[in-house]
Amino acid sequence: MSKIIITAKEAPKAIGPYSHAVQVGDYIFASGQIPIDATTGDIVSGGIKEQTYEVFKNISAILNEVSLTLDDVFKTTIFLTDLANFAVVNEIYGSFFKENPPARSCVQVAGLPKGSMIEIEVIAYNKA
Repeated sequence: MSKIIITAKEAPKAIGPYSHAVQVGDYIFASGQIPIDATTGDIVSGGIKEQTYEVFKNISAILNEVSLTLDDVFKTTIFLTDLANFAVVNEIYGSFFKENPPARSCVQVAGLPKGSMIEIEVIAYNKA
């Protein structure tokens, strides 16, 4: 199986040597997204709420690049620097995955790039 590199025009530029996503067969493996504003390259201002919405905006931009949506996601991993933010993140997460939510893991980490409070990675299935 070959791998196809996915670079999304509407997502923030990668801040390291990684691709936005890689497609192998019918599966899309998206790199973890932090709340970087695609136009400025900076972490969005505000707290966990604003950061979580920005992460989902970035994930959606990557999926959109290959004509997918969050409905095509079957696994997510959430990284939080403080599990005390879990309830807020969970509420926002639920607003994006109202029915048939994907499998999910959530862990607390010591730190994230650029001082981000949250990072989310997804795996999606391209049934087309």
